[in-house]
Amino acid sequence: MSTGEADGAVAGARQAVGEARRIVVKVGSSSLTTAAGGLDADRVDALVDVLAKVRGTDKEIVLVSSGAIAAGLAPLGLRRRPRDLARQQAAASVGQGLLVARYTASFARYGVRVGQVLLTSDDMSRRAHHRNASRTLDKLLAMGAFPIVNENDTVATDEIRFGDNDRLAALVAHLVRADLLVLLSDVDGVYDGDPSRPGTSRLAEVRDMADLAGVDIGSAGKAGVGTGGMVTKVEAARIAAAAGIPVVLTSAVHAADALTGGDTGTYFHATGRRSADRLLWLQHASTPQGALVLDDGAVRAVVEGRKSLLPAGIAGVEGEFAAGDPVELRDGTGRAVARGLVSFDAKEMPRLLGRSTRELARELGPAYEREVVHRDDLVILHP
Repeated sequence: MSTGEADGAVAGARQAVGEARRIVVKVGSSSLTTAAGGLDADRVDALVDVLAKVRGTDKEIVLVSSGAIAAGLAPLGLRRRPRDLARQQAAASVGQGLLVARYTASFARYGVRVGQVLLTSDDMSRRAHHRNASRTLDKLLAMGAFPIVNENDTVATDEIRFGDNDRLAALVAHLVRADLLVLLSDVDGVYDGDPSRPGTSRLAEVRDMADLAGVDIGSAGKAGVGTGGMVTKVEAARIAAAAGIPVVLTSAVHAADALTGGDTGTYFHATGRRSADRLLWLQHASTPQGALVLDDGAVRAVVEGRKSLLPAGIAGVEGEFAAGDPVELRDGTGRAVARGLVSFDAKEMPRLLGRSTRELARELGPAYEREVVHRDDLVILHP
């Protein structure tokens, strides 16, 4: 591709950004807080000024905002983000209220109401909870409120955490059927090396992840109050792009340009098509609570035939799980080939292994004449 053609392609991509109607914006802790860990009111107001202005152009915006734990540090006398989960939850409990109160006051300057939505990955991998989250966000937008999403750090455990809000933002973008995801942090894009060193340059666009081969993505941000870094942002961009959603990654100070198609940050082209919402959550946000070991025939049926998993094809069970939990489906070598929501408790599984559903129905009743993992609740990891 010639330089002129490349410039034209980038310009076309930026035009598509400007035409996006429903947008998910994610902002990191370092863009909202002071070095001491408290909220920076001026930074919050500056972001809200941009969001309110763009929203006024007949666009819908969902904000995924980090900052709860960081906002709770100073009030609790903590000098840095704690490593233990209990103190993180305490800081989130204090900080989340402060964070939403600050947003509420800031958006009130524009007569905009704020709605808080707190999520855990467990909420999203379960069918009913997933539907509720989708309906809530859609209704908030329909009623003119501004949804602000965060992970529910106060109650989330290590097993049901998203791990970072970049990943959460990618999944929310898919959940609300967004036309664009904008990731805002303290770095103005992806560079082909350490941006602090001379001679490095910003990548204006990424057409697929092969464009990043050999690029040193780096580590966490400079402020040290969040959990993410460039690695998590690129991974979030990969998830969103694979789900058919383009991404702009840039710094918070360039938010206005990012939302209106200006030449800022790194633009990730959509690389895939949209899939069932809940399956994206299952693949990228769930933590398997156990595993089912499949025989060769069941592996072929599930992976190649896209069939449901029946008891007859299961050779072993690992872990403690309840009906509705995510589990890995492994082949005989131990490789995870799929992930799905199991229909039975782990304690029920031993008497089901290797048996037909018809036989189980005769012996145990009609409730057992069903799949262990239905194909609608299953994602393939290794085709």
